[in-house]
Amino acid sequence: MTASLQLPSLLFPATDVGGGSTKNDFKPLTIEHLKNGSIKNCKNIHELEQLHCLIRKKGLHRNPSIVTKLIAKCAEFATLESLGNARKVFEHFNEEEGITVGTLFMSNSLLRGYSIAGLCDEAILLYLQMVNQGINPDHFTFPFVLSACSKVFAFSEGTQIQGSIFKLGLQEDLFIQNSLIHFYSECGDIKAGRELFEKMSVRNVVSWTSLIYGYSRSEFPKEAISLFLEMVETGIEPNSITMVGVVSACSKLQNLELGKRIHDSIRNSGLKLNAVLVNSLVDMYMKCGAFETAKELFNECADKSLVLYNTLLSNYTRQGLAIEAVSIFRDMLKAGLQPDRVTVLSAISASAQLGNLFFGKWCHGYVLKNQLEFWNTITNAIIDMYMKCGKPETACNIFNLMENKTTVSYNTLMAGFVQNGNVDSALELFNKMPESDLISLNTIIGALVQESRFEEAVELFREMESEGMLKADRVTMVAIASACGYLGALDLAKWVHAYINKSGIKYDMKLETALINMFARCGDFDNAMHIFDNMKERDVSAWTAAIGTMAMNGNGERAIDLFMEMLRQGVKPDGVLFTGLLTSCSHGGLVKQGLNFFNAMQSIYGIKPQIVHYGCMVDLFGRAGLLREAVDFINKMPMEPNDVIWGSLLAACRKHKNIEIARYVAERITCLENEKIGICILLSNIYASERKWSDVARVRLNLKEQGVKKIPGSSSIEVNGVIHEFTSGDESHYQMSSIALMLDEINCRLVDAGYVPDLSNVLLDVDENEKDFLLGRHSEKLAVAFGLISTGLGTPIRIVKNLRICSDCHSFLKLASKVYGREIIIRDNNRFHFFRQGMCSCGDYW
Repeated sequence: MTASLQLPSLLFPATDVGGGSTKNDFKPLTIEHLKNGSIKNCKNIHELEQLHCLIRKKGLHRNPSIVTKLIAKCAEFATLESLGNARKVFEHFNEEEGITVGTLFMSNSLLRGYSIAGLCDEAILLYLQMVNQGINPDHFTFPFVLSACSKVFAFSEGTQIQGSIFKLGLQEDLFIQNSLIHFYSECGDIKAGRELFEKMSVRNVVSWTSLIYGYSRSEFPKEAISLFLEMVETGIEPNSITMVGVVSACSKLQNLELGKRIHDSIRNSGLKLNAVLVNSLVDMYMKCGAFETAKELFNECADKSLVLYNTLLSNYTRQGLAIEAVSIFRDMLKAGLQPDRVTVLSAISASAQLGNLFFGKWCHGYVLKNQLEFWNTITNAIIDMYMKCGKPETACNIFNLMENKTTVSYNTLMAGFVQNGNVDSALELFNKMPESDLISLNTIIGALVQESRFEEAVELFREMESEGMLKADRVTMVAIASACGYLGALDLAKWVHAYINKSGIKYDMKLETALINMFARCGDFDNAMHIFDNMKERDVSAWTAAIGTMAMNGNGERAIDLFMEMLRQGVKPDGVLFTGLLTSCSHGGLVKQGLNFFNAMQSIYGIKPQIVHYGCMVDLFGRAGLLREAVDFINKMPMEPNDVIWGSLLAACRKHKNIEIARYVAERITCLENEKIGICILLSNIYASERKWSDVARVRLNLKEQGVKKIPGSSSIEVNGVIHEFTSGDESHYQMSSIALMLDEINCRLVDAGYVPDLSNVLLDVDENEKDFLLGRHSEKLAVAFGLISTGLGTPIRIVKNLRICSDCHSFLKLASKVYGREIIIRDNNRFHFFRQGMCSCGDYW
């Protein structure tokens, strides 16, 4: 505590808030006023000052009784000016009488004034001076000083004061006990407050209310309600302050029915709805989503204060109802009320949500005009507003002009860069932050994951973790789990899972679902399902993750079983879940079941199929070789097919070598459209596999004119925690000479085992030897060769590929798994392939 008894602000005249008179209205005072209790009758600080001059003039300033009354009256006004005068009177009396802290009553009066005015450090220091001078506090002193401790959360000082209370034998004083309960409740030690409450031999409404308030403001709002019910049962009648605490607890619980019952009990009890109680009821209804009821209460209020307007405005903004917030703001201005910093903060947030630059600029102008920019919360909100309105340069200028940039300021600007798609600037700002917090870390890691910069996200997290700079939370680990899943790095995924357990991070459904997806994407379906099976609660997202796991594993039957179990548990499916379910049927070759589920979406579950679901059905027919059925299905679609649907059909045409339907698709797409580039490349590959080189040239010429290059195949493999990436035909890896020798050995052994390269997968018009060489340099073959020379015998080889695996590599890897006795797991852009002893989990169906 760094308090000071000096009050420099008292050197300057302050605006009178004690009464409505001005100096010109004062009437001369005489000595008769003192005899008639004139100190008590003073209406404002200026009358009191004039009376003080008269007292000194008459030589009565040494009279302890008069000085005590004067100090008490100054303290009653509780303004900086009045308390400054009280302090001067207090010190002058002490100096002339040769003492330090005057009488006990004088000290108590000044203590009370300091506490009411919020000058809590001064109150605590005055108390310490009293004790040091040997003046024993009484039952009036302790409530005042404990109130001061509560307001500045001076927990250590408050507990020491409690010790003094026990030494003086005042622990049974009801008012002091109530003050202690209030102190502990305000300082967050609700348990200590409850212990004191339970030991009380006598309790009044203040005792109950203090504890109810403590519970309602902490993380135990249910206990506040329970205590209130217990209070009613004991026959103690609640007052309006009690009910404010109870209503606040309902707000925290967001329990509308309970809130309504409490509101009814207030009506029936005859309690007057004062401004504070109305405000708490409006806040409760807003937080519970009963906006109309809240607005009705607001409209019924005859004397709408700025606080009430702010409650409605801030809740509308918090709920994302920015239009309603702006409307309330306009009504407030029409009512003649002047916005304060709370109002402006909500208004700026509303303009940011709407992206309304004009209103945002108006708010900014009001802030500058009224010198509110010195509040960091407001300046941060302005930065956020300009970012959301697409004006990052203005936001940066405001940030640069800030004299006191806090971590929140940096986080606000960084989040704005992310929202505007400028992740590099966000990362640069993060690295320049004097001090970052968990929000900073989560923002930048989330941005990197969103931009598919997965390795950077993981590297940054591990760097922060190794340096012990920040402790991750659930949000961090959800993002990192997502990054690990996309990388397909199982060792890293296992480390992440172990880190969560070791760090004591509490699981919730979102984190558990992220871990299911992570392990599934890494090909560890057993661990994924283990997490799912051990979840205490499962929402539709968790079931979707489990069904998606089975889809990646090609286990359509198990996916259907999970779907049926989900229905039995009363969880309603959504459109995302049906995407996973239909994909499972597609990968498992379950055409009839997939068609049944598609038809049931709207007829049974009331979910209108979207284009993604139609795409799943086209893929289902195409994989099964039912290309005619796929074409008929597309022709009956209620919307225009997109590039994904045409791409699925073309992929099926390539797999089943149906050039006729491929040409049919080619007639219905335009390769000059950017979003159809992938389809054009696929179409070119189909022509190449059928040796239609003139058609290949025509399609590729169109792509060349657009400056489009085909995405090369790439595969990555994790060895000893390091991810190595290979690109088809690229020989730049530092161990390429060893990889090439290993590839020669593999080819020799596989040829002896019956392997015949499928040269149709080389989509170039070159001679047979060149085709054979190019085929042998596909990225997954390079990765497998590296895996064989870099890992121990029997170690599974896990590879992530960016494109769908070709038929030659599929045959190659099946045979390699048998010859070398290794399990080879490939995750291509469509599914997992588990190669074991010459077989693949997909059943050659992909």
